[in-house]
Amino acid sequence: MSLDPKRHLSRQIQQIPRSGIRDFFELVIGRDDVISLGVGEPDFSSPWHIREAAIYSLERGETSYTSNLGLLSLRQEISSYVERQFGMRYDPKSEILITVGVSEAIDLAFRALLNPGDEVIYHEPCYVSYNPSITLAYGLPVAVSATPEDDFALRASTVESAITPKTRALILNFPTNPTGAVIERRELEGIAELAVQHDLIVLSDEIYSELRYDGAEHTSIATLPGMKDRTIFLHGFSKYHAMTGFRIGYSCAPGILTEAMMKIHQYSMLCAPITSQVAATEALRNGAQAARQMHQTYTTRRNLLLTRFRKAGIPCFAPGGAFYAFPDIRATGMTSQGFARELLEEEAVACVPGDAFGPTGDGFLRCCYAANTEALKEALDRICRFYSKKIRP
Repeated sequence: MSLDPKRHLSRQIQQIPRSGIRDFFELVIGRDDVISLGVGEPDFSSPWHIREAAIYSLERGETSYTSNLGLLSLRQEISSYVERQFGMRYDPKSEILITVGVSEAIDLAFRALLNPGDEVIYHEPCYVSYNPSITLAYGLPVAVSATPEDDFALRASTVESAITPKTRALILNFPTNPTGAVIERRELEGIAELAVQHDLIVLSDEIYSELRYDGAEHTSIATLPGMKDRTIFLHGFSKYHAMTGFRIGYSCAPGILTEAMMKIHQYSMLCAPITSQVAATEALRNGAQAARQMHQTYTTRRNLLLTRFRKAGIPCFAPGGAFYAFPDIRATGMTSQGFARELLEEEAVACVPGDAFGPTGDGFLRCCYAANTEALKEALDRICRFYSKKIRP
């Protein structure tokens, strides 16, 4: 008997697509000749002292469960770090939850907040999991555009136009994946006023907040008047500390929200791996120098990429944060999918089509410059050569 998807699968799972990033990179598997500027992952290994802390933890036999909230020692370090870095104070005993990456924290937050039919506003182009995560929590995703004319920054007026009586929450991600956009404080203040006025909860995904360029400033919305009690601050270790494989993130939020998220976490995941938690503790205690050195390398690569694109006549705004560029390939007349596929076939360079991050990303390409510098130089040679062949006269 063959299974009928409409009968045997949930309506929620039928509604969500596969990740556009992963679908595209199925084409890359098995090709040794391809230079990848695709998956958003540092090319650095986790710094040795962090790996060493994980190794020693295993050698000491630390292989048990932890508290559902996570190791108290890690929560205390996070509390101190968030206060120093962002100016917010959270109680490590009741307002911080350690999760299996920021992705789990996002899922927990939506599941804790939403009733069927509640609307969640998010900005596109965006990280690929936001829309599906809202759908899986029985919410209704409401996309608003952050346009290239605004350097992909979100406007408070755009958010306001999408609010309805069913709006329950808003998710922000600045600096943004895939564009590298940042948001000015005055726009964030306008969004905060809307959140208070309409009684919205804000999820603030700030995983790239330390990776900024050209003096770009960063304000967490949780620091603005009336917002700490209605914000779920999301962060982790994957990007700044190059710890993607450790799968460790955290949320900071008022106790009532943290408790609600923890209840789901304890029945689904129970706790994050203790080895990863020990490694994360070491990263916060002693990882600043290594993180800064990686950041300096990203800065050099970003500047190289922008210089090469400008010389080739490829429009690309200067990303204020993260480690992505989002060049504009609309002058070729090609779709993002078509450009990315032909670039892969003809020049063996893998970049992510912009529409993988929502329809507003069509006509653009995500290039991750967290890649080996020599490989990045060669990839840029190939991209610029390909673009010059495809540009309309």
